[in-house]
Amino acid sequence: MSQQIKIAIAHDYLNQMGGAERVVEVFHRMFPDAPIHTTILDNDKLLPELRDADIKTTWMQNIPGILKKFKMFFWLFPFGVSSIHLEEYDLIISSSSAYAKGVKKGKNTIHICYCHTPMRFAWDFETYMRDINVPAFVKFIAKGLLVPLRKWDKSTAKDVNYFIANSSIVKERIKEIYGRDSQKIYPPVNISRFNVAQSPKNDYFLVVSRLVSYKRIDLAVEACTKANKKLIVIGDGPDRKRLESMAGPTVQFLGRISDEEVVNYMRNCKAFVFPGIEDFGITPLEVNACGRPVIAFKAGGALDTIQPGVNGTYFEEQTPESLVKIIEDFDNYEWDSSLIRKHSEGFSEERFIKELNDFIAKSLRKM
Repeated sequence: MSQQIKIAIAHDYLNQMGGAERVVEVFHRMFPDAPIHTTILDNDKLLPELRDADIKTTWMQNIPGILKKFKMFFWLFPFGVSSIHLEEYDLIISSSSAYAKGVKKGKNTIHICYCHTPMRFAWDFETYMRDINVPAFVKFIAKGLLVPLRKWDKSTAKDVNYFIANSSIVKERIKEIYGRDSQKIYPPVNISRFNVAQSPKNDYFLVVSRLVSYKRIDLAVEACTKANKKLIVIGDGPDRKRLESMAGPTVQFLGRISDEEVVNYMRNCKAFVFPGIEDFGITPLEVNACGRPVIAFKAGGALDTIQPGVNGTYFEEQTPESLVKIIEDFDNYEWDSSLIRKHSEGFSEERFIKELNDFIAKSLRKM
């Protein structure tokens, strides 16, 4: 791609380390000279790969307490993003699950938005607020702001030249909410971090997740308790106490552990349990890169990543009983670790970079 093109990267906020931030990290690798514009930045939670980046924040960075309570300031973020003026750039690539697509662009600027999902707060309010501990009156006020927030969200979607959806379900949401078509490009998975164990133990089921209620980890806990099967839960969050209270003796909670330990548990599990509905879901593919299969609820991003009989299987209803049937019968399944690993490679970072570069080149030719 021509170096004469002036490129900027935009992202909602850089105060956590998740799949969306991994996408920004790959953007930065692709375009190392492009500045990254975002509303707020928490250096303590910044991915190491982004520490050399030219990151520019907004006036919101100076609000006391915003790094810890950023979700409480949802109503301010549209104003923060609107203060990001990128008119001087030829190309804006935004990573957005909420606000970043609202940056100001020039008349001749091409804005490509990589959309993780349309704004969850505006369009799926109850799920968003479920694990946020706020007084009832605050929730009432927040709900009252949905109408102007939805109006802003739809309005800023009109300024995006091209949408990229990270999964089939997000492609559907973009069409339904914004009335826009989009190109589907799956997120990058760092397959090279993982390898297949020669003789895996295969004596436990595994969950690796933030412990929040919408992830439905309760289904895995309840199912393994009922089936008397060993389950290891890695991760922490506000739902941990409730999950521990319903767990039987076969369920073990490890909390947060090192990345090296997580990979070791992935390589040696019987299967990874993925019971929630996610926009995409990178962790199941990381487990696949370790040669281990996934048991997923048949919905959301899992529909794009699980090929039954190859790298995992589905349970049909989001109930403990439906999951128990799969878990109890799981020893009768046969899995080929090399085939599972090969499947995961179809979602690699190299594939993502190639598809995105091709899409950008095609978009710029239309200028």
